[in-house]
Amino acid sequence: MHAKKTPGLVSSDLNSLQRMTSSSTGALLTALFVTPLDVVKVRLQTQQKALMSNMCYVRCNTIIDQFCPCENTGRGLPWLQRPPVLYEGTLDAFAKIVQTEGLTSLWSGLPTALVMAIPATVIYYTTYDQLRNKLFIKLENTKYVAFVPAISGSSARICAVSVISPLDIITTKLQSKRMNYGDIGKAVKDLVEYGGYFSLWRGFIPSIMRDVPFSVIYWTNYEYLKYNFGSDEPSFVFSFSAGAISGSIAAFFTVPFDVVKTHRQIEIGEREIYTETSGQQFKTCATLKKIYQQNPFALFTGIVPRIIKVAPGCAIMISTYECGKSFFRRRNDVQLRAQ
Repeated sequence: MHAKKTPGLVSSDLNSLQRMTSSSTGALLTALFVTPLDVVKVRLQTQQKALMSNMCYVRCNTIIDQFCPCENTGRGLPWLQRPPVLYEGTLDAFAKIVQTEGLTSLWSGLPTALVMAIPATVIYYTTYDQLRNKLFIKLENTKYVAFVPAISGSSARICAVSVISPLDIITTKLQSKRMNYGDIGKAVKDLVEYGGYFSLWRGFIPSIMRDVPFSVIYWTNYEYLKYNFGSDEPSFVFSFSAGAISGSIAAFFTVPFDVVKTHRQIEIGEREIYTETSGQQFKTCATLKKIYQQNPFALFTGIVPRIIKVAPGCAIMISTYECGKSFFRRRNDVQLRAQ
């Protein structure tokens, strides 16, 4: 990468507010588009977790009508609760969620997703850009310049995840099944009382294990495409396409960690977190191993809605961000010439 002009060093003409505005706009548009896909992905992963537990099935006219956890009541009969709908795939999940819960349920958790997405995106993209540009200047004529996107992306992601992890838990819980905000408040309160405030970062490790590799893969591919086929200020079409390609590759390789993250976060308010063995049973590596042993293919549950979500999500986000930066650069140039 150091054989040519070091890319991307055109950020000195943008201030922090302009970068924040560009990233916030991208975050808003992305959240509105991908939230329904995220809801479907979480529902499929939640169902997979339930099916891997001790379940009892109730058949009606040879069709599995419902499934639910079994609990010994001491009378030889299982305790049944109202079961969730059984989804048979991505499109089936879309149809059944709309049919049983209404169209607006596809945007479950959108308010917290927006509250989470905007600060997370501002932190992520601003940190990435600033760190990337500084490292490019420092390592411009060395062999290490090729690692700048990976280092910058992973560092920026760790910062962002650390800040928004509690909101991510709330969003995941809202998407895992139909709940109102009162139920979420009670579940979070019970969790804090039982495990302390640090329990609000439940799923932090699997989030890091998923998001850091994702950022490394995504930014390395995007900067490679931008450097070889684009420019310092890529067009909307290029950044949209490059973002979709890079996001799809990164999403595919990090699906298993996304499954583990969902499994751990949906435990809020469930009986597992109150058992004495919960601290050991649901650790990240133990969860990953357990899923693999029961069904290796379960590690890729929700891969279709995840890629369908991530590809356009990355495309919308990066193209909006790049276009926003280009807009502010042109405006700054006009103001500079007018002075």
